[in-house]
Amino acid sequence: MRRPIVRLRTAGLIAALVVLAGLLGLVLIRYALAAQPSDGNWRSARTIPNTDVNPYGANFFLDREVEPWKRNQTIEMARQAGLGWARQQFAWAEIEPLGKGEFIDPVSGDSSWTKFDQIVDLYRSNGLQVIARLDRAPAWARPPDTRDETPPTDLTDYGDFVYAFVDHFRGRIQYIQIWNEPNIYPEWGEQAVDPAAYTDMLKIAYQRAKEADPNVYVLSAPLAITLGEPHPEPGKWRSMPDPDYLEAMYQAGAGGYFDILAANAFGFDRPPTDPPDEEVLNFQRVVLQRQIMESYGDSDKAVWFVEYGWNAAPESFPDEALTWERVSEEQQAEYTLQGIELAQREWAWAGAFSIWYFRQTGQQYSPDDAAYYFRMVDVDFTPRRVYDTILDATRTLFVASSGYFQETAPALQADERWHSSVAPEASGQALLESDQQAQAASLTITFRGNSLDLIARRGPQEGRLLVTHDGRNVPGLPVDDQGRSYIDLYSPEIEWQARLPIARGLGSGQHVLRLTVSDLQRTAAVSVSTAGTSPVCTVDAFEVGVGQPLPFPTLLVAGLSLGLLAAVGLIILDQRHRPRRVKFF
Repeated sequence: MRRPIVRLRTAGLIAALVVLAGLLGLVLIRYALAAQPSDGNWRSARTIPNTDVNPYGANFFLDREVEPWKRNQTIEMARQAGLGWARQQFAWAEIEPLGKGEFIDPVSGDSSWTKFDQIVDLYRSNGLQVIARLDRAPAWARPPDTRDETPPTDLTDYGDFVYAFVDHFRGRIQYIQIWNEPNIYPEWGEQAVDPAAYTDMLKIAYQRAKEADPNVYVLSAPLAITLGEPHPEPGKWRSMPDPDYLEAMYQAGAGGYFDILAANAFGFDRPPTDPPDEEVLNFQRVVLQRQIMESYGDSDKAVWFVEYGWNAAPESFPDEALTWERVSEEQQAEYTLQGIELAQREWAWAGAFSIWYFRQTGQQYSPDDAAYYFRMVDVDFTPRRVYDTILDATRTLFVASSGYFQETAPALQADERWHSSVAPEASGQALLESDQQAQAASLTITFRGNSLDLIARRGPQEGRLLVTHDGRNVPGLPVDDQGRSYIDLYSPEIEWQARLPIARGLGSGQHVLRLTVSDLQRTAAVSVSTAGTSPVCTVDAFEVGVGQPLPFPTLLVAGLSLGLLAAVGLIILDQRHRPRRVKFF
């Protein structure tokens, strides 16, 4: 009976050896994976304001969509595609139609703001920020028998409208565009274009906008990309080449009166890699405008592409109908994505791209118009190839990898109790600030990496941020009286761009960090309830993957290794003391 017992013992030792070897292998593999950087390419900080943003946006016509369900379906599809921006026209002639200061709908007699309030709220509830295009003068503000693209007789009337608009949408719209394509005669009232006159308009609008809200960003009017068309009057232009017009604006003093340069960037029949040339209309023509900006000392401003794309009209269209030339639908999708990726990779000054256009109501363009074939989604909500391409491309946008990210990065999602505040001392010259009257204002940062540091302003008015990692307290952070981990932004003196280590040793998986304004405030080194108000808290930026990886599990590896050696030794001893089989002859 001895031999079966010996065999059983040997089998047990071998099984133990296999288990220990497997556990040791799993521990070492897990450490090796966690020790690798979360992304092989470190993402450097984008320090030009308004460039570390979700680059994907589109132009919309919700003001012309009558049926609410169609508005909702349009924006639901935009949300699903990962878009972050909605460029929307807000016609002055529709908001202030009857006379100065009369914001009345002439048909219903109700407030003319109502429709636009509903549109803005719909965008915001689906995570899209609005770029408001402000143009189209009402009849009372321009010369008789002129088009609504004609600039107003008195520019202060337009300035007052801009003030009223910014004040009305304060906290809901932070980006406004002043007029549209003033370098071509149809958009300047079918008269000779005048860059100095437009600059006067821009100056007044900028000043009035900042009076209404110092944190609003003003975009210059995008210039139509054109090789130019002379006016019958000598020395004037019906359509002025965009680089020449922009230079004339700077010469007239426009540089101090916009925060972001808006640009149109259509690719025509050329790929995004086609180089800039003064005699060529293509996507990279925007580089010519950028060079002018830099020559006038405006290198610290972003360029946003407010009308962008390639036209995919059918091959049956005659050449004279192809205003924007044409590419195939496959090329349209490919070039649209390649252009954005090229800009993000090579142009530190590039910000948001508003594709022309998302969807129309059927009233803007018919299938006989080449412009019809810019669409991302058909009138009947059929997605086109370019829509699917953008949807696929945006899936990774909302998870930060290793690198430095501004508070505008799409991986950071803040609730509506936070607002953006211009701050030249901040890393991207702006930061997120919690509303003082809003308790429990919260934001999340989704990332892949082994650590995260918060960049914030500290000061005497700042309070505490409660911190959770994947829904749990963060080890190593202090805990308040209610057992919640937190970071304290209080400091007797203001400290800009203060670095606050939040988490370390997380591994390279996906994580969610939540920051919530605490209902407890640090006052004279004592935590007290704010009794209905919250201290101000700020978020300037964050950095992923800057800490040390998981510490090497020395004790665990040593224990498993010793167990493995012991098992091997016991097996060897067992084999040596194993009774020999008796042979009979």
